[in-house]
Formats: sequence, structure tokens, C-alpha cells
Amino acid sequence: MTTVSPKSTTTTSASPAGVTGLDSAVFHFDHPHDLPHEDLVALLGGKGAGLAEMSTGLGISVPPGFTVSVPVCRAYLEHGRPAGLTETLARFVGELGERMGRNLGDPADPLLVAVRSGAPVSMPGMLDTVLNLGLNDETVEGLAAVSGSEDFAWDSYRRFVTMYAVTVMGVDGGELAAAAVQNGGGIEEHVRDLKRAVEQLAGRPVPTDPFEQLTEAVEAVFESWHSPRAETYRERENIDPALGTAVTVQAMVFGNRGERSGTGVVFTRNPSTGADELYGDYLPMAQGEDVVAGTAKTLCISKLAELHPEIYAELRETLRRLEIRFRDLCDVEFTIEEGRLWLLQTRPGKRGAAAAVRIAAGLARDPEISLTPAEIAERVPEGLRERARAEALAHVADETGMPPVVTKALGASPGRAVGRAVLTTDAAAEAEDDVILVRPETSPEDVAGMAASVGLLTTKGGLVSHAAVVARGWGIPAVVGAHDLRFDSHGLISTDGTRIRAGDLITIDGSTGCVWLGAVTPPPADVVNRAVEHDLPELLLIERLLEEHAKNGEN
Repeated sequence: MTTVSPKSTTTTSASPAGVTGLDSAVFHFDHPHDLPHEDLVALLGGKGAGLAEMSTGLGISVPPGFTVSVPVCRAYLEHGRPAGLTETLARFVGELGERMGRNLGDPADPLLVAVRSGAPVSMPGMLDTVLNLGLNDETVEGLAAVSGSEDFAWDSYRRFVTMYAVTVMGVDGGELAAAAVQNGGGIEEHVRDLKRAVEQLAGRPVPTDPFEQLTEAVEAVFESWHSPRAETYRERENIDPALGTAVTVQAMVFGNRGERSGTGVVFTRNPSTGADELYGDYLPMAQGEDVVAGTAKTLCISKLAELHPEIYAELRETLRRLEIRFRDLCDVEFTIEEGRLWLLQTRPGKRGAAAAVRIAAGLARDPEISLTPAEIAERVPEGLRERARAEALAHVADETGMPPVVTKALGASPGRAVGRAVLTTDAAAEAEDDVILVRPETSPEDVAGMAASVGLLTTKGGLVSHAAVVARGWGIPAVVGAHDLRFDSHGLISTDGTRIRAGDLITIDGSTGCVWLGAVTPPPADVVNRAVEHDLPELLLIERLLEEHAKNGEN
């Protein structure tokens, strides 16, 4: 492995088996490389590989940064902190500061960074993230001065303290919120209350040295590989526990910086249905975690076209370039900072089975992509095609004797599930029968209960919330954003007074977004056959194409 500096023209040519020197295992996003994409993913993780591709060959607007490669994580997990880690991080963030024209820890004009995980296999929400790193009592004043907004600077500081305490220092988020309730004294006083609460709960304060913050944050991401939620997810997805994760360190851009700022997550096609349409959520004046956490009421991505038509047009054009380059559905996180579009990551999008069939057929017909039969066979193997067949008929029901619909919300992951409603993750994980986990929203801490459930129902969140993304990846039905339902001491109650209590049998439809009390009658066999022919003709076309491919043995 050759050492690559931001000004070097040396090319990365191989993935190292281990770490012989950290300089050869950390890479700026735009470092020259000649690795195939699969090898780049193995080295830099999915997020780091996507950032490298966008920053070099595609020339897309990406906030600069660098990736600490997967072998460094494996070395850390096996032997502890590698020699020179702190110094290497300081050198690379120093070079990043030169490019940005501001430095980490500068009290007058501070560089702030985001520290994110990025495993070679997508594990949405399972590993850790820290945003706004580099803030302390001095740099927050500098941020306020250069931004012209005290509220923005202190809100960013609040977010950092909270995220750092929970992610890096192991403070329980609920306990922290209870110990630092905002008392009307203003955001600055609230941050100081937060810091005191963190020190009380963690036994030490949040570090004020930004370089210490950076080293601890990178190590926390490494250590999150062995968190219970990550281990549960890997077991569910059959992911090699020895794989490890990369870490990206990226200059912050701010979606919470004024009215022409915002953040969102968008898919190049609909991952729930497979339709050739943009699909996702947008949230004005927010940061990325606000969207994926499911706690905010987001806007449909199409609303961006009304709010900022020129930015929406640029986003569409950029997404089209990504889909052509990667020849697949792309899941993209973006931020708009004061009218400028930045892409923060891209990765292959999780999708339902029927959607996978439609997307493969669509990409095969696309003249700029033209998937081959061999690629189609890899994307939609036989087991997935059988799941697609089941999804095609899941929303078909015998109209006779159907119970009334309790609510209709967002169908986030297709399919129909019938099960006993459970209201806590522990209840789902301990259940021995079919259960549907019902929560206000889900977080990575709920993964054990999610893995044990046949379906998910949340009263908050949007189409790219944690519950939606995980459910699509696992192929289980999900309905999200059921705002007509609210929790009380007895369970849930709808606007018309209908109650759902723990233990009630319910049915959810992840295609239509419908929720019923009781079990919905399954369709008869003749309806099943007509449903596949009518709702998923692409499946029949693909099966004929693959049959011809198998006979001919050609691509």
C-alpha cells in the first residue's frame, strides 16, 4: 500500500491485509485510486467508497474529508489503539483544515467535523455518529461570530454535547434529557445545564480539546461494531462479525443554518414499490439525524421542488448521474446550506422484494444502464422472487368481512403482517408468537425487538426513518407516521376513539399503509394469480428472461 497525501498523484492499488503504518491506511476522499468499486468498498467501507467515487470520477459537491479504513478498525478491536492514531488523525484533519481555510479548535473561525461509521456492508443506524465535533466554550463563540447567529451556534453546541455524551461517553439519552430539562432560560443556559448533567452522569466532563474529542469519537465508532444492537443486526443479516467498519471524518455543512438550509434522504427510485420516481424526506432547518431518527414530521421530497426549484433540479440531475455510475438504486443523504447543495453519502438502497424486481426490470430497459441478464440474476435470485410474489398479493384482500380500518398512514415496507400488538422492545424480543412492534418511533436500540417482530408500526417518522429503512432491508412489513394514533396509559387511541391495547390482534399493510384491528381475510388462490399478473408483470418478464439466459448461457 502506498502513502497518499491530498496533493499526491500516487494511486491506491490494493487493499491491505493489515495495518503496517497508519499513513497508508487513511485516505482523503479525493485520493487517486484504481481499485474496482468492490475492492474500494472492502477497504474504505460503503460510505467511504461512495465518497471517493463522488469526489473523484463524478466531481459531485461533497464536503471534503478523509476515511480511516476498515483494517484500522480490525487492528483496534484486536489489539487496542494503534500506535500513532492520535497523531495521524491530527495530521489529516490539519490537511483538511488547510483545504477549508479554517482549523479544528480555532476559537475565531473553527473547523467542525462529522465522524460517521461506514461498514463494507450497509448496517443502517446500527453504528455510531457524532456531528459538530470541535465545539467547546471558546469555539462556539467563534462559530456564532462567523455565522452571525448565536442561536445557530449554541444549538449546534447542544447537539454536539448530547450526541457526544450518548455515543462516546455512554450516557443514557433518557437520563440525560431528564437531568437537563430546558427551563426557559435560553439555549446557552440549557447547554451549560447539559454539560453539568453529563459530568454528573458520566463521572467526567465532555473533553474541551477538539483533538481529544476526535480520537475518542473515532474509537467510539470502532467500538460500536461490538454493540448489542450491531451484533443483533449482523446475526439477523448473516454478516461476518470479523468484518469491521471504516470511519469517515468530514467537514460539517449545516442544514440548520437559515431558511434556505435543510437536510434530507432520497432514493433514486421508490424502494417500496420500485417506481421510477424520487422517494424520500426533506426537513428544512435541520441536521441529518433529525430526519432518520423519525422524531420529526418530515416533508415529502417533492416538496423541495416547491420550496427551492433550482436546488431540486440540481439534486435530480446529480441523482441521475449516481444511478448511471453505480447501475443501481442509490440511497443518498444530502444537506442544503444557505442555498448550496452538498451530498454527504451514497450507498445501494435497501428495497422490498417486489420493488427489487421492478427496479431490475427498469434498469435493464434503461438505455444508459442496460442491466445484463447476469446482473439481473444476481439482483433478484429465486428466493427474492418468491418474496416478491407474496408481496404482490399482500394488499389484496377478500372484501367480505374485513374489519374496519383504524388508520391509514405511510406504507414504508410492503407486505401484510398479522400479529399481536406489543408496545415495548423487550416484549417483542421475549414473545414466542407472531407480534407487531408498535412504537412512537424506533432507534437502533430497538433492533432486538424489531428482529423478533413480523411487522412494525410507528406513530411518528417518515419514509426514510429508522423503522422504514430497517424493515425494507429485512423484508418485513412496516407502516410509519400513523399520526392519527397516540399513546396513552392504556396503549394507543385513534382520533375516533378506537383503541389498540397490548395483546390485541392487528393487521398492517406496508403497501397501502392501512392498519386494522383483527386479522384480515387472505385472498383466494385465483385472486393470487391475477394479482401477480396485474400488479407485478415485471416478475413474469424477468423469469422468462432468466430462463432464456440459463438456456443460452450468455450475458
